Amino acid sequence: MSTSVSVRIKEDLVQKLDEIAKETERSRAFHIQKALEAYFEELADLQIAVDRLRDVNDPVISLEDMRKELEV
Repeated sequence: MSTSVSVRIKEDLVQKLDEIAKETERSRAFHIQKALEAYFEELADLQIAVDRLRDVNDPVISLEDMRKELEV
């Protein structure tokens, strides 16, 4: 199911979007949807990383220790 959303986008971004849409023969909506999906996925990954960084029960391993453990 899709919902229509209206947003204001800076002209330079619209120009880039139009170029990509033309090059790929896909619609603006397709690229905006894919960009949002990628952004939300990255945001979720970032939140997991921040949560782990703040978790006092999750030990931090130095690069040297990690290399020794992995025998690299």
